[in-house]
Amino acid sequence: MNSKEEQHHTPHQQPEWLLDLARLMNDPGHDRWRSMVAATGGCANPVHLTGESFVVHADTGEVLHTYRTADEPYGRLLVACGNRRSSVCRACSQLYQADTFQLVRAGLSGGKGVPAEVSAHPRVFVTLTAPSFGPVHTRRETDGASRPCRPRSRDEPCEHGRPVGCHIRHEPKDEQLGQPICPGCYDYRGAVLWQAHVGALWHRFTLEIRRELASQAGMSRRAFAQLVRVSFAKVAEYQRRGLVHFHAVIRLDGPGGAQEAPPEWADHSLLCRAIPPAVKRVRVTTAPSALGRWDLRWGDQLDIQPIIIGGAAEGLSERAVASYIAKYATKGAEASGTVDHRLACPACGGRGRDRFATCRRCQGTGLKEGLHLDALPVTEHARRMIRECWDLGGRPEFADLRLRPWAHMLGFRGHFSTKSRDYSTTLTRIRGERAMHRATEAREKYGLPAVGDATTLVLGHWRFAGIGYTPGEAILAEHIRQRVETARAIAAEREEDRLGG
Repeated sequence: MNSKEEQHHTPHQQPEWLLDLARLMNDPGHDRWRSMVAATGGCANPVHLTGESFVVHADTGEVLHTYRTADEPYGRLLVACGNRRSSVCRACSQLYQADTFQLVRAGLSGGKGVPAEVSAHPRVFVTLTAPSFGPVHTRRETDGASRPCRPRSRDEPCEHGRPVGCHIRHEPKDEQLGQPICPGCYDYRGAVLWQAHVGALWHRFTLEIRRELASQAGMSRRAFAQLVRVSFAKVAEYQRRGLVHFHAVIRLDGPGGAQEAPPEWADHSLLCRAIPPAVKRVRVTTAPSALGRWDLRWGDQLDIQPIIIGGAAEGLSERAVASYIAKYATKGAEASGTVDHRLACPACGGRGRDRFATCRRCQGTGLKEGLHLDALPVTEHARRMIRECWDLGGRPEFADLRLRPWAHMLGFRGHFSTKSRDYSTTLTRIRGERAMHRATEAREKYGLPAVGDATTLVLGHWRFAGIGYTPGEAILAEHIRQRVETARAIAAEREEDRLGG
């Protein structure tokens, strides 16, 4: 079709999204649909439910209130997807980020059941890094001036004929950042195995820090544990090279946890002295394999910063630490150039076989239907790490690592954010308080007894009916999300100004 024919037919062939948008805007149930989307915060992939719920008097059986999706204009109720990844659903990820912020800050400043006196406990912000598996392109700055990525120390190339350095001054968004200078020299196998064991490395560190603290205090571990408790909250951050860093708040409490201060000798200085030797002693050895064995450890770069109450001393503020950790709680491996969804066949978990024969769904490939590793929209560095996950995941000695189901995460299979039991409140409790608040508002609106009243029961029956939007609905939902985000930002600024005043 030539340009004249395109111009002639364009007015009569409106795009699908525009037709759907016009239908939605003129639908009598449009206002109710908007209110449901706003209630989800503008969720990008809401879950559709059908069913009904009843508030019933416990003694008489009288139905005090009824809700049926059959009475809704579209016959469905929209519920937020709750995905924490910002690349999947920005609305739900921002709510997850806000909850994580409250959780971390409660362990620093008090609140949510944690006493304000916890801010006087010794605490530091620690960054544990991955070791080097080969030189990568990076951005270096000194006194605000950009420096060459990796200056050449000699003229000879590496064994693959590539230069051993890089004289380029990379810009912040340069696609080369994080990519190996020589992929042939880069230890992809070691990088994947390190990533798969980083959860074990963290666990060993939490044990070693307790041992080292006791040693520094001149006590046995048992005696130390009766006087001091170590609490923490951490988050994993993906670097551009595809490996994670762990950022953690480490706090010393008394034997009663956050409710009790530690002894005076268990101070900030003791905590800072104990961390470096504890990090250096951590080792995890991979399973025996014909490929060899790897002695895995943390990287040489270790950052320890004090967390301060005010702004008088040098260090990080409580709010800055909480914001930093919450920010990375919603990020995933997609920041390293990979995808944000699983690649392995859900039926066989990437094995290519079920219990007795070749998997029928993936025909033995182990991949989701329609996927091919060489065709993934990822960087070449991420593709090689994914391929290494796939190859190692097929070996029986590494079966427990489940590398194929976690290939999209480049081998990392741990939780992005975790905390010790006594650090502060929990995400479940924070979400429960929000649900209780909304239920209370609904009860008051309909003149019903308060939530938790022993005289009433809530009965319901719900069925899954779909997920997502039509093209026109997706456009309007994004507009609603932006308005909700703006309103929350304004409210947060006003609250911050009020507290600051």
